[in-house]
Amino acid sequence: MTLDTLPATDRRTALVAALTAPKGFGDQTLRDRRPDAIELLGGIPDPAALPAAALAESAARVLAEPGLPALQYSRTEGIPALREWIARREGVPVSRVIVTNGGFHGLALAIQTTVERGELVAVDNPIFPLFLRGLELSDARTLPVRVGRDGLDLDELESHLHSGVRPAALYTVPDFHNPSQGSLPLEKRRELVRLAEHYGFVVFADNPYRELRFEGPAPHEEPFNHSERVIHVNTFTKTLGPGLRLGWLVLPEGRARDVVALRSRQDSHSSTLVESVIADFLTHDDGVFDRTLEGARALYAERARTLAGALEREAPGVFEIDVPLGGLFLWPRLRDDSIDADRLADDASAEGVEYQRGSFFPSGPGTDAARHLRLAFGDTPAERLAEAAARIGRAVRRQL
Repeated sequence: MTLDTLPATDRRTALVAALTAPKGFGDQTLRDRRPDAIELLGGIPDPAALPAAALAESAARVLAEPGLPALQYSRTEGIPALREWIARREGVPVSRVIVTNGGFHGLALAIQTTVERGELVAVDNPIFPLFLRGLELSDARTLPVRVGRDGLDLDELESHLHSGVRPAALYTVPDFHNPSQGSLPLEKRRELVRLAEHYGFVVFADNPYRELRFEGPAPHEEPFNHSERVIHVNTFTKTLGPGLRLGWLVLPEGRARDVVALRSRQDSHSSTLVESVIADFLTHDDGVFDRTLEGARALYAERARTLAGALEREAPGVFEIDVPLGGLFLWPRLRDDSIDADRLADDASAEGVEYQRGSFFPSGPGTDAARHLRLAFGDTPAERLAEAAARIGRAVRRQL
């Protein structure tokens, strides 16, 4: 039977046929659980941290505009008011900003305009695994590079480069890394840019957690925004809500044109209505975004400390815990090698708490991720986090 004689339902392109079955995130959310289960699974913002009332006011203003421009077609790059606000925030010309349908869409555009089929891409190890799904669009090979407390291990990367390895691109989460929570210091960002420019690869800097810094202001300098070798990816998902499906890219000038050309053959542009509402929200009251962030940061910082403290109290000495300085995750490591991490996850589930196993995140060998738990605390109140820690403590004691 040839492709031409196959039934219509059996006709699949080689691209679709090569896609792997989703694992981890999707499967976890579909499992049967106890009615009182506490889910610490995803990087989900708390509803209390989202500016619903202000967004509703913005929507009303936008839908009252004469001619209803928010319900019409728009520009592939995004509406001017939103792009101008993002450009000011990023400190770049507006011509380098492209609005996207969330961060993952931005990553897909970056991959499709940068990576040829079968090329090599250096990636975080452990990694935000959905990036690997996006990478399947180019059938790319991966070069895992360790990530630790200070983000990407540039010594390991440079060793590969010195030995003659030539990736087309490199993917990393530089701020409050998912899952490990490390951040790449300023000097290392400069060094990564230097390596990219010297060896000719493109950096995909995926930064959804940058604004969720618990202490102190963000650095004034962002080297990633001032290199022709970096595509900076960001999103409103963690700050204003994932349902908005709104993010952006900061691109070199030439690559911005490439992304526009590609999108004109795909989705054309993001929702004009959503863009208009967010643009109104951001510009009607100049300080509203930062005030929203202040509340979110305080809430998540309290939850991070609560969960870390409760876990140490309920299972003293069992975990090595770094309290994160930002983001939405705790990444505790089991100290005792006699504790089986997979059995612990199963026992915790039986106790009524669900989390992501660290074994889900490696992109290659050389990491101790399998000894870790990724505990998401964003949308779980403090008292429930304390109860989750108590249940994990009971699961631990089943093996002691």
